[in-house]
Amino acid sequence: VQLQASGGGLVQAGGSLRLSCAASGRILGRYGMGWFRQAPGKDREFVAAINWSGRTTDYADSVKGRFTISRDNAGNTVYLQMNSLKPEDTAVYYCAVDKSMGVQYTTSAFAYWGQGTQVTVSS
Repeated sequence: VQLQASGGGLVQAGGSLRLSCAASGRILGRYGMGWFRQAPGKDREFVAAINWSGRTTDYADSVKGRFTISRDNAGNTVYLQMNSLKPEDTAVYYCAVDKSMGVQYTTSAFAYWGQGTQVTVSS
């Protein structure tokens, strides 16, 4: 399984970005997916997760109401729409496939990881 994340970039505070994560192999539609982020000098932290069907989602408190996770199982892609971005959202964002069909929150629950895409929000 390989995951390719894209869509990161430099944006001003208040702006928007849409991250995409394309998966090789027929894994989507079978497992939950998640987005995590890691800022310099900090641990990787949970951002958002979605279950196998896309009907259940959850978010970190810091992004609730601003970020939306979604998935296109036919296209083997998961998305993270990020609105009202803040400088504290600056990090490398990683997508991951979890080991179950549900919504997971810890890095240990995820089996496969993408390479990460940089998001930088300027003030």
